[in-house]
Amino acid sequence: MQTYTVTSQLALEIYKSLVRCRKFEEKIVELYPEQQIKCPTHLSLGQEGVAAGVCAALTNGDKIFSTHRCHSHTVAKGANFKPLMAELYGKVTGCCRGKGGSMHFLAPEVGAMGASAIVAGSIPLAVGAALAAQMKGEKTVSVAFFGDGAVEQGPFHESLNFSALKKLPILFICENNGLATCTPISKRQAHGNISKRAEGYGLPGIKVDGNNVIEVWNAASGAAQRAKNGEGPTLIEALCYRWKEHVGPNYDHHLGFRTKEEVETNIKKCPIQRFLDTALEKNWFTLETAKKIEDAIQNELNAAVVFAKESPFPKEEEIFAGV
Repeated sequence: MQTYTVTSQLALEIYKSLVRCRKFEEKIVELYPEQQIKCPTHLSLGQEGVAAGVCAALTNGDKIFSTHRCHSHTVAKGANFKPLMAELYGKVTGCCRGKGGSMHFLAPEVGAMGASAIVAGSIPLAVGAALAAQMKGEKTVSVAFFGDGAVEQGPFHESLNFSALKKLPILFICENNGLATCTPISKRQAHGNISKRAEGYGLPGIKVDGNNVIEVWNAASGAAQRAKNGEGPTLIEALCYRWKEHVGPNYDHHLGFRTKEEVETNIKKCPIQRFLDTALEKNWFTLETAKKIEDAIQNELNAAVVFAKESPFPKEEEIFAGV
């Protein structure tokens, strides 16, 4: 696998992306007890390294398709906080005019084309976008984000096969956090090496550490370049860990399928802290610069919350509009 060079500017952009993802969801955890956000929320706290690493390898014209756990993907692609936060509150200023909620974020202006709450449901959509780009002669890639549970669904296999056959410009990104809701992968799949599934379709399969943002970015950069050169798809399996419960703002170790000690151990492997330590060591930027980035993002987020709370709800006559 080719190794790419990280510049100070890229490092700053990646750190900004990581912090935007983290702070957005930490704010949800803070606000949810107020009971003004009524929709269920699937958080990806702890998994931000995958979203930030992949999206750093993409251009604005490249398109991503996400899942029920779509916050970080959409934020990392460059979406504005305000319509996302308003969507959580069900307001008309939301990205889906208040009708989609947490599981249906989109920001087409930056190439975030939407999310599907159906397991593996967004994978064929990404394939369709890749086919359209190929037919139009566009030098863009399409990205399908999905979890390890989606590998057990037919659309995953059909999509890999068709994409390989047509050499489509698409990246298949599996965020393997080892759980489908509460069921470990060892109880669902005969072998958990998802990246090797690519071999059956003649595709490159790459396994990366999802807590190592640079490793994710490097793999995605190579796969994107390969796709844009007409060499077809790549499957990237990013090993990661979901800190919170399947749906909601709380921890879930009391349910018995994982221990408190396991969760605490994996939280210490935080992808953001790991990246920051590397950035400071390599002098990509200073701790003072990092703090300025964090403060600016916090201010942006606070303004988005005010915007969301002050925005109106959709009018009753809009209930069937756009459906």
